Amino acid sequence: METTKLSSKGQVIIPKGFRVAHRWEAGLELVAIEVGDGILLKPKVPFEETALDEVAGCLRFEGKAKSIEEIDQAIRQHVTKEWRDSD
Repeated sequence: METTKLSSKGQVIIPKGFRVAHRWEAGLELVAIEVGDGILLKPKVPFEETALDEVAGCLRFEGKAKSIEEIDQAIRQHVTKEWRDSD
C-alpha cells in the first residue's frame, strides 16, 4: 500500500509506481468519481462514447466487400509485422 498527502492547494501526488504501471504522464486529464468512502481516478476518455449506427455513415466504401478470410489474413499479417518490429 502506498500513502500520499493532500497539499494545502488540494493536490495529491500519485505515487510513481502507479503512474508507470498505468502509463500516466504529466498533463493527463483524469475524471474523479466518488465511490463509497473514497475517490476513483480514471483517465478522461478523449471522445464521447457513441454507438456504431451513429457513426456508420462516415464509413462509406465503394467496391467489393472483403471476406472474413481476407480480414483474418490482414489481421494476421499486421500482428506478425508488429510482433517482429517490437524486437
